[in-house]
Amino acid sequence: MSVESSHRKCLCCRRVFTADYRNGYHQRYCSRTDCRQASRVATQRKWRRKPENRDYFRGDKEVRRVQEWRQSHPGYSKRKSPHSEQSQPVDPQTVNSEQRSCNVPSSPLPPLQDLCLTQNPAFVGLISMVIGSTLQDDIAATTRQVLLRGQNILGLKVPGNTTIASMAYDSKTSDSTGAVAPGS
Repeated sequence: MSVESSHRKCLCCRRVFTADYRNGYHQRYCSRTDCRQASRVATQRKWRRKPENRDYFRGDKEVRRVQEWRQSHPGYSKRKSPHSEQSQPVDPQTVNSEQRSCNVPSSPLPPLQDLCLTQNPAFVGLISMVIGSTLQDDIAATTRQVLLRGQNILGLKVPGNTTIASMAYDSKTSDSTGAVAPGS
């Protein structure tokens, strides 16, 4: 085959390519991935259109062949577990609810997420404007200080024994200093 005749247009992408010298006499697609896939589809379509191949995968003979193969290969079609067989098994770890982090300072307040005010964007924005920072840690620390100061002003107990949510502040039973009103 001459060098000039080995250049041809790909039937898929229409680019000129050099056919492989071993099979250039019938190569019609270039080696790009999309073109190879198109070549495969065209080849299969051509094979299925031949009269002798139309019923190749149909009929009782093929059904029996597939059934026998499935019996001799049990579990082949079962899905594999999502975990790799080469990964090491992880031992279950027990959680100690009493264990505390040594990096987190102890606080008599509940976690910041438990405070309903921190769910309000206006309150978070106000705190960030007052302290001049948008860092969540700074906002959390300032929110705790604001809450403690508010509890001190209202005379509420620090939630070591009780929580803020469980305390019912009743203006009829206590005055603004937190002392119990007479007659209650």
